[in-house]
Amino acid sequence: MSVTCAVLDDYQKAATRFADWASLEGQVELTVFSDHLADEDDVAARLAGFDVVVIMRERTPFPASLLARLPRLKLLVTTGARNASIDLAAARERGVTVCGTASNSTPPVELTWALILGLSRHLVPEATALRDRGPWQQTIGTDLHGATLGLLGLGKIGVQVARVGAAFGMEVLAWSQNLTAERAEAAGARLAPSKEALLAASDVVSIHLVLSDRTRGLLGAGELALMKPGAFLINTSRAGIVDQPALLHALRQQTIAGAGLDVFAEEPLPADSPFRELPNVLATPHLGYVTERNYRTFFPQVVEDISAFLAGTPIREL
Repeated sequence: MSVTCAVLDDYQKAATRFADWASLEGQVELTVFSDHLADEDDVAARLAGFDVVVIMRERTPFPASLLARLPRLKLLVTTGARNASIDLAAARERGVTVCGTASNSTPPVELTWALILGLSRHLVPEATALRDRGPWQQTIGTDLHGATLGLLGLGKIGVQVARVGAAFGMEVLAWSQNLTAERAEAAGARLAPSKEALLAASDVVSIHLVLSDRTRGLLGAGELALMKPGAFLINTSRAGIVDQPALLHALRQQTIAGAGLDVFAEEPLPADSPFRELPNVLATPHLGYVTERNYRTFFPQVVEDISAFLAGTPIREL
């Protein structure tokens, strides 16, 4: 008898395009959902008949309350090797195996620089004006060469962002609570004496920290007020690291020049969100990890995870 498997939030209908599910034929009855359900009641109703659920990153959270409503669930597979939206302790208590996949760190690096360059050279308004036969040249770009790039976090992604900044001729500062001067220097950066000093000195501030109790709300109104009026804030990490009302206030009052955002407190972003309308925001719909190379990693390993679980030898358990 085959098990039932649901793939959630497959916006691009990629699960069956980027992986060969034939190896599971006769063992798994697959259903792919390309829409998103935000309400837990709706999610629980949709998944009631499934033994295996595959989730794309953190698009649909799996807290204890949802897991308790899915008594049939035996295997939860997430793309990526870490997913903060899954209550792993609750899953273990309910006997649900949770597995992950590998992922590549370069796609978020590339999107970070797309946002920095898009903001600094006003690419969206200029390209839109050209397409709409509007004004020919209406903005003046911001130079990156000679400017200061401040990195909050210097892990795998931050290190790669730092290298690109150095290639542009930027001075690179970095700070995190456990960062040492030696590690910063090895990445081509200089350790800022404090978070506050980094914010005050930087022309571009880019966030590359993991969301945790220690980093949640790390940048509030006071921290944002330290930034230069001409500075940009880039967040391709997690929205919760920045106080969202404080960020909206800073952008509306133009106490900072703008923000490049790929992550939001609620995703998909509500239709009436002011982040959709502010002229000094360049926003993308959480595309940091969404590349062909990552999808060609995610979905074949999802199939491997399911196959190994059915064989009684789970792999890549979280």
